[in-house]
Amino acid sequence: MRGKAYRSPVVIGGGGGFDLLNNIRLHGGDVGGEFCCRSNGSEHDLAAMVSDFMEFGSTGADSWCSSDTDSGFSDLAFLADKISHCNSSIDQYESNLAMVVKSLILSISETSQGEKPDTCNSSCILYTLVKLLQSSGYDAALCASRWQGIGKVPGGEHEFIDVITHEHNEDSQRYIIDIDFRSHFQIARAVKPYNVVLSSLPPIYVGTLTKLKQYLEIMVEATRVSLEQNSMPLPPWRSLAYLEAKWESPSQRIVSLHPDATSSSHQHCIGLLRRLKSFIGADFRSSRIIDSWKEI
Repeated sequence: MRGKAYRSPVVIGGGGGFDLLNNIRLHGGDVGGEFCCRSNGSEHDLAAMVSDFMEFGSTGADSWCSSDTDSGFSDLAFLADKISHCNSSIDQYESNLAMVVKSLILSISETSQGEKPDTCNSSCILYTLVKLLQSSGYDAALCASRWQGIGKVPGGEHEFIDVITHEHNEDSQRYIIDIDFRSHFQIARAVKPYNVVLSSLPPIYVGTLTKLKQYLEIMVEATRVSLEQNSMPLPPWRSLAYLEAKWESPSQRIVSLHPDATSSSHQHCIGLLRRLKSFIGADFRSSRIIDSWKEI
């Protein structure tokens, strides 16, 4: 594979969730399976950090009921509205690219090979989608970001896709594609209004880094409000810095992919692919309904 480093601002932070410790234990220290992010630091230290935070960083189960429930729920309703506003603020290129990405994902076939391990963390779909985008004339590449941990914040890795435009007489623009966007914000014991905010997010993110940061800021605040309802503080792996690190850390931009890496054959990828197709199908049906109402 040939690749070059795509340098962007280095931002350090933390990620995961209150169920992260169990995830670490279940996956033998690899936190990537659920959150699409793999820690490159000491897995033992990360597990210990999460355990210490859960034991000493929250006020415990005796104070899960917050007196600010009504206020918190209204805050979450406001944040859901902000998500809707971001969803409607879309330029023409972004809209066209999102439609192409959805159509290409629908074209990816499932090839189940049970003997292959469930360890690819959606890489199969990413590789296939990059090749399809390149075949469609886009300057697309797989981006593998990596950042070092600082203090209590663990380091990690993340894979996503970017597309760089080459418009005449205009500066190039970089668009980020994250095919499992909502998974970065799933939290344990979330209050119901938080799930409304989460479901307002696009399941597949296609857009600029500037717009991505708007979503991140909203979701960090929504996470903080939801956790406060259970008298829990915001852990370092839920911070804005960590989330930004996933997409803004220096990354290797891999344009030429190994042909053997373009088969969506792992069970994790098959499950994700099915969910994505379900989301896209529902989105297309909703769009047709809206268009039919406009014609009346």
